Amino acid sequence: MVTLLWLIAVVLVIAGIYVILARRDILWGIVLIVVGLLVGPGGVSIFNV
Repeated sequence: MVTLLWLIAVVLVIAGIYVILARRDILWGIVLIVVGLLVGPGGVSIFNV
């Protein structure tokens, strides 16, 4: 489960960076990065409650 959360988080963060750089849509890029950080099993995971 932890590995799956890490993969989802990495994909979301990379997608956010891509949206910011390629499509110039800063708002959606920031949203994707923040969601990626919240989903990740790191210190701010939403599944650690």
